[in-house]
Amino acid sequence: MGVLGFAVATGLLFGRVSRPSARIGFSESMVVGPYQDGASLQFRVVNRRANSLMELEARLLLMTVETDNGRQRRSYHALRLERDQVLFFPLTWTVVHPIDAESPLWGKSAEDLERLQAEVLILIKGYDDTFSQTVLAPHSYRHDEIVWGNRFAPAFFVDGEGDLVLELRKVGELAP
Repeated sequence: MGVLGFAVATGLLFGRVSRPSARIGFSESMVVGPYQDGASLQFRVVNRRANSLMELEARLLLMTVETDNGRQRRSYHALRLERDQVLFFPLTWTVVHPIDAESPLWGKSAEDLERLQAEVLILIKGYDDTFSQTVLAPHSYRHDEIVWGNRFAPAFFVDGEGDLVLELRKVGELAP
């Protein structure tokens, strides 16, 4: 292998190894809990890297399996979010889907979601300022990973100097 071939091979290897990844942490479960005058489906995300992520965008799909004339077919429904993007990644971001009359979750129970083999498919996309590239973080929650009647507990506190301190282990902690 010549010097040019070695340089190209090294560059390709470095490019594959150094490719940025969004180390976004997701709460262990989603919650269906009180929200304004109704209910909402929520999960939490946190940036597990020291570098900045900007222009974060969340997209959610509800996938269900329905039986029609003895045949199973998958259906996909976009879930509208209270806020589908944030400019800067805060300490945590609680992504909220209001369950209202327009939601495919309206009137559904935990048993309905189990019967439908429901799964919420998530894609978080953001811009990594360190690598100057867009990064993606896919995730999903099955129907049995949704906790009903709870909310997320605070995951940060203000220290003695007035700074906010994030407690990563509390990102998915639930409160009744």
